[in-house]
Amino acid sequence: MDNPLDDTHLLIRIAEGDRVSFNELYRRHMHNVYSYIHLICKSRETTEEVVQDLFLKIWLNRKNLEHIRHFKPYLYRSARNLLLDRVRKSQVEVKAKELVLRTDMEHTESSDSNIICNQYKQFTIEAISRLPEKRKRIVELRTQEDLSLDEIAAQLSISKSVVKKQLYSGMNFVRDYIHKLDHS
Repeated sequence: MDNPLDDTHLLIRIAEGDRVSFNELYRRHMHNVYSYIHLICKSRETTEEVVQDLFLKIWLNRKNLEHIRHFKPYLYRSARNLLLDRVRKSQVEVKAKELVLRTDMEHTESSDSNIICNQYKQFTIEAISRLPEKRKRIVELRTQEDLSLDEIAAQLSISKSVVKKQLYSGMNFVRDYIHKLDHS
């Protein structure tokens, strides 16, 4: 059923834009990839997002598929890398929240801390104001109103994956912006 030759033919057809072949490839590998990712992260939601992102990435990069000689190792390595990227991005988000909370606590401790805290808050506000409007709104909903990705997606009538990508891009920009100002 899933011999490499069949996958190779499917990859060539998918590279040509054949959606039926893509659906077959998805059907053939989705359950095993799902089990692999779930075994690592133990989260149904995260697993579903990683699997969805993986197959979306495969479809979007389909032109390169015909060059893949060993699809299964490629598939599992890609899934693992997407999971690692997701973990890193969520750590950035947690660190940003911790920074805001920590600066709020420091704010109450001393006047020097007040100045520094106000400066970081100003840097953050400045950075957020420089974001494109849609990304800015997503970052504000997440950081100021503490909405989940699902809640933001529902409120803005966009997909959760768009919310996630925009949020991570926005948070990375804010972090880099503050870092540059802090070291100048």
